[in-house]
Amino acid sequence: MKLKYKRILLKLSGEALMGKQQYGIDPEMLTQYAHEIKNITEEGVELAIVIGGGNIFRGVQAAAGGMDRVQGDYMGMLATNINSMALQSSLEKLGIQTRLQSAIKMEQICEPFIRRRAMRHLEKKRVVIFGAGTGNPYFTTDTAAALRAIEIEADVILKGTRVDGIYTSDPEKNKDAVRYEEISFSEVYDKGLSVMDLTAFTLCNENKLPIIVFDMNKPGNLHRVVFGEAVGTLVKF
Repeated sequence: MKLKYKRILLKLSGEALMGKQQYGIDPEMLTQYAHEIKNITEEGVELAIVIGGGNIFRGVQAAAGGMDRVQGDYMGMLATNINSMALQSSLEKLGIQTRLQSAIKMEQICEPFIRRRAMRHLEKKRVVIFGAGTGNPYFTTDTAAALRAIEIEADVILKGTRVDGIYTSDPEKNKDAVRYEEISFSEVYDKGLSVMDLTAFTLCNENKLPIIVFDMNKPGNLHRVVFGEAVGTLVKF
C-alpha cells in the first residue's frame, strides 16, 4: 500500500490522555498512543504533534472561575508542555527519535520553536512535538495545530478524538446523529458544525489544508488514515 499523507500534523486532546481517570495522564493511554505513532513512523510518515492541556488545566475554565484570563491561558500552555514531555518519554522508550519544541522558552527541557529546525527534524524522520500552543493567550491548541501544520507544510491535519468523525449533531447526546464521511469547509460553516475553533478552522480553509477527524482510541485507526482508508470524516474543499 502507498502512503496517502507523507507529512502529518496530529492533534491530540489533553482529555484523551486521561483515559478512564478523572484528571492527569493515564500511562496505559500514553503507551497505546506511542505504539500507534510508532506504527506510522515505521512506514516513513513525517509526523508532528500538538497536544492540548485540558487534562491538567484549562485557562477558559479558570477565567470563568474568576482568574485572570491571560494568566490562566499561560498556565494552560505549561500544561501542554507537561503532556508533551510525557508523550516524548513514551515515544523514546520505543526507540523513536523525538524533539520537543516550545513556543515558550524552557531551555532546560526543550528547544524553542524554530520553523526551519522543525522541518529539518521531520526530514530526518524525527517526531516533532510542538508545546505551549502558539505562545499567546486567547488562542487554543487547535489554532496552534493549524498554524504549525501550515508552517511545516503538512499534507493534512489529523484530529484524533474519542468520536469517529463529524456528525449532524452530538452523537453522545443524540443517538440519531448521522456521521459524514466527507464534508466541505463551506458546509461546516453553513451547518454550524463544531470541528475546531473558528480561528483554527478558518486558517485551514484559507490555506487549503484538509482536516480528518477520527477516533484515535481505536487501535489501528491512525495507520489506516495515513494510507487513505475511509476512517473518520474528511473536511475538504
